[in-house]
Amino acid sequence: AGPGSYTVGTMSERFDCHYCRDALQGKKYVQKEGRHCCVKCFEKFCANTCTECKKPIGADSKELHFKNRYWHDNCFRCFKCYTSLVNEPFMLRENNKVWCSNCTATEDAPRCKGCFKPIIAGDQNVEYKKMVWHKDCFTCSQCKQVIGSGSFFPKGDDFYCVSCYEHKFAKTCAKCKNPITSGGLTYQEQPWHSECFICSNCKKQLGGKRFTAVEDQFYCVECYKECVAKKCAGCKNPITAGFGRGTSVVNYEDESWHDYCFKCTKCARGLANKRFVCHNGKIYCAECPKRL
Repeated sequence: AGPGSYTVGTMSERFDCHYCRDALQGKKYVQKEGRHCCVKCFEKFCANTCTECKKPIGADSKELHFKNRYWHDNCFRCFKCYTSLVNEPFMLRENNKVWCSNCTATEDAPRCKGCFKPIIAGDQNVEYKKMVWHKDCFTCSQCKQVIGSGSFFPKGDDFYCVSCYEHKFAKTCAKCKNPITSGGLTYQEQPWHSECFICSNCKKQLGGKRFTAVEDQFYCVECYKECVAKKCAGCKNPITAGFGRGTSVVNYEDESWHDYCFKCTKCARGLANKRFVCHNGKIYCAECPKRL
């Protein structure tokens, strides 16, 4: 860059200063826009003002210009690191400040949420919901160990490694007592891992399926019928209250019946909640034994 709008020389002809009218012959002068003036008047009336130091750029000074702005060559320095930008790449930023390319890149870089320093190209980083950290600045809020690119759990404005989150927040499985970090189910207000809530006999998972509980054990429909349910003394099928036709059971001595199977051996009258007679191991209504 250079002035380009005036010339400086020593007057050999008879000219007077356009402003102060002093003779210029044999003196240093400046010619601008067809007018001749002495150096003193040039600085007073014609010189450009330096954008940085706000002082006139005299005829003896080296001048740089960019987008109708002017600087002394010594004033054309990076606002951040003060490196001279004469013949160097630069950027004009707010308040007419010039920045070198390195400082510009650093200033425009995203800031680490941990240390608040810029994250520049090449730095390993972690991004989450428009926030960014240096990889080594992304740490667990509890144990302060570096999470880096590992697994983590957000909780409000905090972030936890898997171990700390499980210890601090996760529910504990009613069976294995280990934390439940994902999925799981609830039975009688207690949390369970899906893989822990299983049939005691066949070990199949019971989540979302029909099952029955016997004391502290759980059984799927098939295993309950096969292994747990009593057999009806009438039809010989399992008595599975809640799974089959009836829900009532008749118990007599060491045997059980579906309520609809508890009937007179001779006349087939239903005897649930009625008087009956046991004769030779068979059940009869109160009338039929008299007819035998």
